[in-house]
Amino acid sequence: MGTAMWADWVALFIRWFHVIAGIAWIGASFYFIWLDNNLRQPPQWKKDKGIKGDLWAVHGGGFYEVAKYEYGPEQIPKTLHWFKWEAYATWLSGMLLLGWVYYMGAEAYLIDPAVMSMPASQAVMMGLGFIFVGLFIYELACRSPLAKSATLFAIFLVLFLSLSSWLATQWFSGRGAYIHVGALIGTIMAGNVFFNIIPSQKKLVQAVTDKQAINPEWGAGAKLRSVHNNYLTLPIIFLMISNHYPMTYQHPQSWLVLVAIAIVSAWIRHFFNLRHIGIFRPSVLVTGALGMLLIAIWVSQPQTKPQVTQPVEVSIPENETVMALMQQHCANCHADAPTDDIFVVAPLGIKLDSWPQIVQWAPRIHQRVVVTKDMPFLNKTGMTDQEREIIAQWYEHEVKLNK
Repeated sequence: MGTAMWADWVALFIRWFHVIAGIAWIGASFYFIWLDNNLRQPPQWKKDKGIKGDLWAVHGGGFYEVAKYEYGPEQIPKTLHWFKWEAYATWLSGMLLLGWVYYMGAEAYLIDPAVMSMPASQAVMMGLGFIFVGLFIYELACRSPLAKSATLFAIFLVLFLSLSSWLATQWFSGRGAYIHVGALIGTIMAGNVFFNIIPSQKKLVQAVTDKQAINPEWGAGAKLRSVHNNYLTLPIIFLMISNHYPMTYQHPQSWLVLVAIAIVSAWIRHFFNLRHIGIFRPSVLVTGALGMLLIAIWVSQPQTKPQVTQPVEVSIPENETVMALMQQHCANCHADAPTDDIFVVAPLGIKLDSWPQIVQWAPRIHQRVVVTKDMPFLNKTGMTDQEREIIAQWYEHEVKLNK
């Protein structure tokens, strides 16, 4: 087995673990936000024990009773479950995956000479700086008077992520930019757990153990960070899967596409948060769905074709011409036996060795070569605008008309 094949297997296992850890973290986050919002006033006998809210649920063939104390139990139990390793495991595996795929393969995945030409080492340093300087700015904002106003902080967060998204698209490839904004958000979320939520919980446990007073700021600060994480969850899930959808990260205003989807997805999350506390506002969900539809319509609009230096023949290209272009620019990766130095197996199983295969995949070829222009991958083979126009002419006159 070659080195490239082993690299793919390692990436697969890291990604697999990352997704599993992410499911555990996001699931726990969703559950505890739901749990906190669904606690109800307990009967008096529970209040006398110091319980301020309780909840009954049925699952797995049994009943569950959950109680939340105003101060804490009379004695801290020997087994106290902490929810932190889900967050840490997600972040650690995500950073490992970022390094394995985007930093070790910076020339292929992170650097786009059409955006900014740079050595791989510089791209890696800029990527790490983007993530950790961004975390530092967020932490400063959270510890400033700005955090006392939910509205002002929400405005700051939108502006901060908008600027970060724009900056990332000025430095990295489309995929690299999106994944780094995702890494920044994921680092902020894990940082909220590490720097605030868990330390606050440790102070709470110690105070209850020592029968000392609880500082209300501990709970308020941890709750604020949990709310931030809650609203950032849907945007980061989009960024995790965005590399499969080049119409977003290859758009001329890709940073604005990212920001728009993040805002609308956070707004949709708001519907569920309201629903958990008994407020049913379908208008939030409807406007969120309309927002996503408008984004899809906007992103799907045909882009203005660039001017070419020489006129392109309007006549319908011969099949042999298209076949030659596929062999020159695509079959080095999309073949039974790829010759590319990175892809040793045809990506997504798409093979373009023969004419029937080219016709079979014609709509996808047109989408990725002509519309989004993200293929050939980072244009490693130097496909020209004239050659893309030939593919467009062939698709419009031969494929679409013969369906």
